[in-house]
This record gives sequence, structure tokens and C-alpha cells, in this order.
Amino acid sequence: MKAIYVRVSTEEQSVKGYSVRNQIDECITKAGTSDVLRYIDEGISGELMERPGLSRLREDVKSGIVDKIYCYDPDRLSRKLMNQLILDDELRKAGAELIFVNGEYARSPEGKLFFSMRGAISEFEKEKIKQRMKSGKIRKVKEGKVLGNYGLYGYDYDRDKKTYVINEEQAKVVKMIFDYFTDPASPFKGINGIAKHLTDMGVPTAKNKGVWHRQVVRQILLNESYTGNHPQNKHDTEGDYVRVQSGEKREQTLRPKEEWIYVKIPPIISEEQYSAAQNLIKQSRRRSAKESQHKYLLSGLIRCADCGNTMTGMMRSWWGKKIPMYSDQKNYSGAKHPGCGNFMRTEELDKYVWEKVLFFLNHPEKILERTKNASPKAKKYQQQELEHLEKELEKIKKGRKNLISLAAMSEGTDLIEIKEQLTDLKMKEESLQEQYNRLNKEIKQEERGNDSIEHFKRVIKMYITNEDREFDFESKQTLIRTIVKQIYVSKENDNIDIEIF
Repeated sequence: MKAIYVRVSTEEQSVKGYSVRNQIDECITKAGTSDVLRYIDEGISGELMERPGLSRLREDVKSGIVDKIYCYDPDRLSRKLMNQLILDDELRKAGAELIFVNGEYARSPEGKLFFSMRGAISEFEKEKIKQRMKSGKIRKVKEGKVLGNYGLYGYDYDRDKKTYVINEEQAKVVKMIFDYFTDPASPFKGINGIAKHLTDMGVPTAKNKGVWHRQVVRQILLNESYTGNHPQNKHDTEGDYVRVQSGEKREQTLRPKEEWIYVKIPPIISEEQYSAAQNLIKQSRRRSAKESQHKYLLSGLIRCADCGNTMTGMMRSWWGKKIPMYSDQKNYSGAKHPGCGNFMRTEELDKYVWEKVLFFLNHPEKILERTKNASPKAKKYQQQELEHLEKELEKIKKGRKNLISLAAMSEGTDLIEIKEQLTDLKMKEESLQEQYNRLNKEIKQEERGNDSIEHFKRVIKMYITNEDREFDFESKQTLIRTIVKQIYVSKENDNIDIEIF
């Protein structure tokens, strides 16, 4: 059966005027018949090997359905020379003849050389296109244009004029945030207080959510665009287009500040108020550092047994005095789990845990016996569960590939149903992957058990050789972290459970 393969990326449509329709017509003319299977990848980069249309074509060639493929040009297969050669070799070995509209390539040494040269030129051309697009963007920025709508809160994007215009309702909120933060008489304490107030007032966020997170308020306060000076060319986005199409995350990095290009947009606040806000943020950092000078011995080890929240050290009022406590309460705006109000004085819990640690240090056989008996059973059970998760993840990945191939051939209602199934599978895959990663981490920790035991033995030796039996804060913390994996504190019955490594 004859088949045609066509591909066009979004950037090629805009820069070079490639079209899917033109490629189809040319390939059908070359094939001499319209009775062909069609494999189409539209809006997908040629740098990717995994494309729905191409993947389906490769599978059909292996299955013997396709024995002759017509393609407009080698760079439609791939923009990378190495990938072109791999695909050409794979398809021909599977018994399919590959024919290009724009040139014939014999299987002679000369033909192979010419094919390679065309691939190299195609790859070079791809880089030139990227360079021209980058230069074009820089030129537009220098002309004072804003390239794209990045959802700057307080503004709407004017596509015709390529700039931001003030959104009056959102701009009022931005001004309110800066006024609250810079006014010494403000009734709201810091960024967290402002976020809570906006949430209580029911002010919608940029995404029409009901909860303002403190980090969102902080980002607004740090954004100099509100002074009318909007920085562009801040991030190095090289490779992001391909990464996103292949399902990976963006990896933007910040460029040096001297490479930033500033564009004028309508200001919402004055530069003086912005500077005042930055000074207050710096002061709050220093205050925060000063307030956190109290060291918490069990930091990172305590969890509330009732609600599951971590318990962190903080200063709380106790009969008119500020006392260091461990608490599960998360009082910042947007906290998913605010806690159940469990707290305990650091002095009491530190003393209790340290006495337990001293007991194990003086009776090391107890902890070694406990570790020896517990690990193998847990490890065997975890390994079986890990294998089960691997199989389930593999099933989901195969299911998604099949649905993607089906989507390439479907239209209308069928396509909508397929997309819904793909979304469900994606959510299930993410959940299973999270379980897999967590379990795999636990197994690796257990596999390092022998190292932990050896480390524990060295710590015991250090403890025994310390004749004074007096330890500073850091030494105590090291000893505790060597032995204790987690501490569970229950509010209901004041029970404290210490989990050993």
C-alpha cells in the first residue's frame, strides 16, 4: 500500500509559508494516485522523533501495511541529520521504499553522500530560521513592542498595538497591595496579612480563584513592570518549544540583567513607591533572619499524628511571654491544611526525645536488633508493590500512545472523547508515578541501611569516647538525626511516638 507523510511546524508556516495542503498535493502527484494512506503531523517540530503521524507510519511499515512512502523532502522526516538517517535506515530495512518529491536519492555511495549533505543543510537552515526569529523579536522589542501576553496582573494585552493597557479593576488591587505594604499605619501585618485580607474580601485572583497566596502578593510587590518599565528578553527560552511538545517542562533561565530590554507601558504605581516596597522587603528579610535565630533541635522531624501536618518551630505567646513552640498550624494564606492546633513547648519535647536518644546510645543492641528484624520484610513487600506500579505505568503509556494514534485519524465527537480519555489517563499516570517515586525512594533508603548502621556505630563510638558526655547543639542534633527518622505527636492523648531509622 502506498502512503504519504507530511509535516509542518507552526514556525515554518509563519516564516517559510509551508502548508500541509501543498505537500499532500505534491506527494499524491508523485505517487500517481490519490488512493494513499495519509500520515500528517501539523504544528509539530521536526526535532522530535515521537510524533503521532510518524509513529503510526513506523508501526504500519513494521506491520507490512505500507511498502512505499512518499515524502516532500527529507527535512519533513526530521530537521536533524542523525534522525533522518535513522528513519531512512529503519523504514528501508522494514521493506518500505522511501521516495522524495524534491529529489531522488539512489542507494549508491554518491546518493547517500548527497542525502547526508541535504540533511546537514536542512539542519543548518533550521538554526538560521531560529536565529532570524530571535533577531526579529529583539528588533520588535527595541521598537517598544510587548511580545505576547504573559498574563501580567493589572493589565490587558492589546494585540493590535502589541502592548499592555491598564485593566482598571485589577490595577486598583495592585495599587491597594502597594499601599497596604508601604503605609506604616496599615492594619495588615506584612505580605501574609495582605493576602489574607484580599481572600477575606473575596477579591478574585488573575485566574478568578478565591484564595490569594502570599507568594502571589510577593511577586506583585517585586514586579518592577508596575512602574511602567516592563523588562523583556529576561529569560533564555532556548529549546523550550521542543521540550513542551515532547511533554517536558520548560527550563527557562534568567539572562544577565545587562541583556534585558525595557519597554514602556502605562504605570500603575510610582517608582518611589516601588523603591519603598523593595526596602521594606529587604528589612523584613533581615527581621525574619533575626527572629529565626532561635534554633529548634528537632526541626524537620516532627509531624502531627492527628492531622498529618509537619510541626515547625515558632515563637508563641504563653501567659504574656513569647515561648518557643513546635506547632502544626500553617497560618499563611492559601495553606491547604491549616492544621488542627497541635502544639508543644520545645523545651519539653526536646528533653523527652534527647532522653530517648541517650537510651539508644547506651543500649545500641536495641536499635541494631530492631533494624535487622524489620528491614527485610518491608523491603520484600515494597519491591512487589514497585513491580506492580511499573506494570500499571507501562499499560497507561501504551494506552496513551494508542489513543494519540487514534486521535490523528479522528474528527468531531470521536476526537473529543479521545481527548477526555487522554486527560484521564494522564491524571492516573501522574498519581501512579508519584506513588512509584515515593516507594522507590523508600527502597533506596533501606538499601542504604548497612551504611546507616555503620554510621550509627561511628556515632556511638563518638558518644562513648566523649567522657564528659556534654554535647553542644550541633552535636545533639547530629546524634538525634542519626537515630530518629520521624517523631509523631498526638494532641488527643499527648502521646509521642518516635520512629527509628
